[in-house]
Amino acid sequence: MTLLAALLPGADPTPIPGLTGIVGQFFGYGLWILASAGAGGVGFGVYKLAIADKSRHQGGSEPFKWMGGGVAAMLLPGSLIAILNGIAG
Repeated sequence: MTLLAALLPGADPTPIPGLTGIVGQFFGYGLWILASAGAGGVGFGVYKLAIADKSRHQGGSEPFKWMGGGVAAMLLPGSLIAILNGIAG
């Protein structure tokens, strides 16, 4: 657990009501990592869009796939937290 905390500086997940102990802590860090990965995916998609060849002969949809996947990865932790808070509270 200390290695995970060292890799994620400032990561202090909010405790989910009814989900205590080590399971809750791992779940909180997992959701935090998933949200961070989503932000990275959106950023990489924006980067690929900026450097992409804008001609009609290239596959121009790849940056949008990265951005869409990143947005989905950011929405998933938020919805899971909302669902768990609704069940527990």
